[in-house]
Amino acid sequence: MRIISVKTLREFWEQPQYRDAEDPLKAWYWETKHANWEKPTDVKAHFGDASIIRNKRVVFNIAGNKYRLLVKIHYNKGIIFIRFVGTHKEYDKIDVETF
Repeated sequence: MRIISVKTLREFWEQPQYRDAEDPLKAWYWETKHANWEKPTDVKAHFGDASIIRNKRVVFNIAGNKYRLLVKIHYNKGIIFIRFVGTHKEYDKIDVETF
């Protein structure tokens, strides 16, 4: 899978209060980059605790569910767009179907 934009992940874990997210986000990136998801069930088979949302969006629990990662997946093109990474409190403020 092609992931756009890793910069969003890096900017998050480089913040002093989120340093503990670096290794889990790098692990997610590596696993996802080497995946070949063609449909939402492929994501669930790989990440069982991922939440499939409408409008091609998926929410991943990061660092033992301490953080949330929202992506939009274009399965037919093999592209993942990072839409959001943050705390649960920040996540609760967004509309995951349109963000």
